[in-house]
Amino acid sequence: MRRRVVFNQKGGVGKSTIVVNLAAAAAQAGRRVLVVDLDPQGNASHYLLGDAANQAVPALDAFFDQTLNFSLYAKPVAAFVHATPHQGLSLIPSHPGIAEQQSKLEARYKIYKLRESLAELEDDFDEVWIDTPPALNFFTLSALIAADGCLIPFDCDTFSRDALLSLMARVEEIRVDHNPNLAVEGIVVNQFQPRASLPTRLVEALKEQGLPVLPTYLSSSVKVRESHERATPLVWLDPRHKLAGEFRALYQALP
Repeated sequence: MRRRVVFNQKGGVGKSTIVVNLAAAAAQAGRRVLVVDLDPQGNASHYLLGDAANQAVPALDAFFDQTLNFSLYAKPVAAFVHATPHQGLSLIPSHPGIAEQQSKLEARYKIYKLRESLAELEDDFDEVWIDTPPALNFFTLSALIAADGCLIPFDCDTFSRDALLSLMARVEEIRVDHNPNLAVEGIVVNQFQPRASLPTRLVEALKEQGLPVLPTYLSSSVKVRESHERATPLVWLDPRHKLAGEFRALYQALP
């Protein structure tokens, strides 16, 4: 079971959109795929379930609650997996309440709980995609410890470029200290505009530095906003759209 996390400490770089559409591309390819939404905002959950995400029970808050309050009758992690309307794609949905649980989880040193729990699903799924909040906090660290691969979105912005090396250093630190199997599989160039000079110069500079820029760039498109509103990954909503094709090509380009 391959486990990947999409991580960036900067908000608004498209983490949830990338997670959901790459997971959908994997499901289209015949893989059994699970999305784990560790962001209290729950964007990936709403992207896959729409308004039904608000009624998804049990969700991550219940999972972490039983982690904090040990019981012989605790539910297995499979009990928190929900089907989505999309074939081959399942979800462990987020909940706003997990934000309030963070300090207690840190104090109890439950940082390895996610990795241990996902191991229980080894026979049920081929791939796990983990969405994270825009911060290096307990939930993001849990995801990086649980994952084999890390994808870093880059939205062709000067501030993102300046933060990239620091971010990769943090991932390497986590690999050394907690998870020797963790690897940065690549930098995902997102919202790329090929006719604009700045994005092209920024991406070329990353490549000249020897950074692992993935070969397929994701275009900027308003169509993806429609896919958010309709709670349907773009690769299913409009399979012939240019960006949908880019998501599929990006998935195929992954190591």
